[in-house]
Amino acid sequence: MPRFLFGLLALLLSLAAAPLRAQSGPPMTGAEFDAYTLGQTFTYGTGLVPYGAEEYMDNRRVRWSFLDGRCQEGEWYEDNGMICFVYDDNPDPQCWSFYRTPGGIVARFEDDPTQTTLYEITRSPEPMMCLGPEVGT
Repeated sequence: MPRFLFGLLALLLSLAAAPLRAQSGPPMTGAEFDAYTLGQTFTYGTGLVPYGAEEYMDNRRVRWSFLDGRCQEGEWYEDNGMICFVYDDNPDPQCWSFYRTPGGIVARFEDDPTQTTLYEITRSPEPMMCLGPEVGT
């Protein structure tokens, strides 16, 4: 492998691993999470690969999308130090621990923490674009 590519690969791997090292502090409280997310739309990824986006609105309302144009409405609440989400089409709570890092927030899925860790890729005050209801289905 050319020396330049090896150096670039090492840099990318160290950047991807940085949020993992930085999440050693306590998880965000509900008040900290609300202050950080309210009025923002986040794109989350697994490393550098986009996974989904969530818009955080007043009264702890959220809108989630797997980046396919379809959106799920829901809300979040704090429970035992975790941030839990329920959606209109799925009332089963999905609980996460959120950590503030220099590169943004990191979310660890607590129902199976070995499976899913998401990283903030982008943050914007712009609302998400959602397709309308599916017609003819």
